[in-house]
Amino acid sequence: MASSDNPEIKEVRVDRENKEEDKEEEKGGFMEKVKDFIQDIGEKIEGAIGFGKPTADVTGVHIPHINLEKAEIVVDVLITNPNPVPIPLVDIDYLIESDGRKLVSGLIPDAGTIHAHGSETVKIPVVLIYDDIKSTYKDIEPGSIIPYKIRVALIVDVPILGRLTLPLEKTGEIPVPYKPDVDVEKIKFEKFSFEETTANLHLKLDNKNDFDLGLNALDYQIWLTDVSIGSAELTQSTKLAKRGITSMQLPISFKPKDFGSALWDMLRGRGTGYTIKGNIDVDTPFGNMKLPISREGGTTRLKKGDDDDDGEDYARIQKTVK
Repeated sequence: MASSDNPEIKEVRVDRENKEEDKEEEKGGFMEKVKDFIQDIGEKIEGAIGFGKPTADVTGVHIPHINLEKAEIVVDVLITNPNPVPIPLVDIDYLIESDGRKLVSGLIPDAGTIHAHGSETVKIPVVLIYDDIKSTYKDIEPGSIIPYKIRVALIVDVPILGRLTLPLEKTGEIPVPYKPDVDVEKIKFEKFSFEETTANLHLKLDNKNDFDLGLNALDYQIWLTDVSIGSAELTQSTKLAKRGITSMQLPISFKPKDFGSALWDMLRGRGTGYTIKGNIDVDTPFGNMKLPISREGGTTRLKKGDDDDDGEDYARIQKTVK
């Protein structure tokens, strides 16, 4: 009798276990259905409403102004908003580095709003101060070209998705400009009289930069033995080759009688002190620049026509004066 009771007990226990498994399966199946339903509803809502992640790209880097002191840089970032509502551009975090070394960084808060289903170009202004760079990195020499990398992080706030960070990078090169050296090699007379003398300044411009300068215009003022002989502007297209010396001729006119006794030292072929100051307008691979030129305490010679012998020059000029 005892042996016949055991099968009944086992059957009851098995039935209970089967029922519990069926309940777990039903529960699991129900939860899966709920998850699928929620995911399906979410996808339908997202598809109907159109919420998605914005995209961004650096479309350009411009240098609208550059001189010996600083470079003003503008980074153009195109942001596309696929959403049906405007999204705020919370912050713009930027960094410019060269060979892994920071040149400048900054944060632009509350940078505006990107319109719904629209694309907008956001301009990021950056200023590089050359004195700061040269004082921090002693190996960066004036006249050199240095590589740069711009890192930009755009932080946007998108409904449903929340705050997102869009990282961007752009590489390029930027110059550390250096002013050309100027030297008056000689002054050759074309017409000599006490009332008015016309001559040509033979200049040498030494471009110490690692890039060519396309000379568009030059304005200058010059003094001989502390006497101003005027100023002028010259429009002349000339290429100043990188790390090279370019010769130029500039017309001048002055009145020798204004020089007093210093005129006789000039006529005897002795060195004549001069000072020249001015500016050049040049085109570069990085944009237009206006660079100063100056030389104080220089010494030059006065020549007549195309002659090269000082004695001949002095005799001919003296004869003309008489």
